[in-house]
Amino acid sequence: MTVVITGASRGIGAGLAAYYRDQGVDVMGTGRSVTADITLDVTQPSSHTEMAEKLGEQAVELLVCNAGVYLDKGADLDSGYGADIWAQSFATNVTGVFLSIQALLPHLRRAANPRIAIISSQMASSELAPGGSYIYRASKAAVLNLGRNLSTDLKAQGIAVGIYHPGWVQTDMGGSSAAITVDEAVAGLTERFAALNIKTTGCFETWDGRAHPY
Repeated sequence: MTVVITGASRGIGAGLAAYYRDQGVDVMGTGRSVTADITLDVTQPSSHTEMAEKLGEQAVELLVCNAGVYLDKGADLDSGYGADIWAQSFATNVTGVFLSIQALLPHLRRAANPRIAIISSQMASSELAPGGSYIYRASKAAVLNLGRNLSTDLKAQGIAVGIYHPGWVQTDMGGSSAAITVDEAVAGLTERFAALNIKTTGCFETWDGRAHPY
């Protein structure tokens, strides 16, 4: 089994990579650093092409689209949320996910049980709308929509797509006061990924297995 995890240099991505390696799984973790298994800037199409070429003819059973940014945290409605932050956030959180999936579709099609896991957030929910963080919320809602539509188009090819809220996790993004540890998030997410199949494709679930409101 081969697993590709984007944004695997730290936080949840690093935790997922460590978990799968401990299970003896062949893991390719991507990051912008040259120390990553595969160097990948998810905002650059050419970088995705290089990633796919490095994988050669290898089959990929699981692609975890984890790379993401939260650039408008704490921004002020009257003076924040600059256009450049909108552009950077969507380039990473939405376009970057699509480009990763598009680049690795040939590798996923070679696998016996191909799955795509997209890390979104509870902040993607239109039913739960407490305000603030407009850019991050909008980008995570967009990638939720992307995942739902991809699940429809890829179902006939036998590729399942799941979208997940990883929990409020103690990472650089989540902060030290967050509710759960990386290990707890990883334990829950890996169970969700293992359960993902064509019958459940298009699901939006929490790290601990609850259906999340859209």
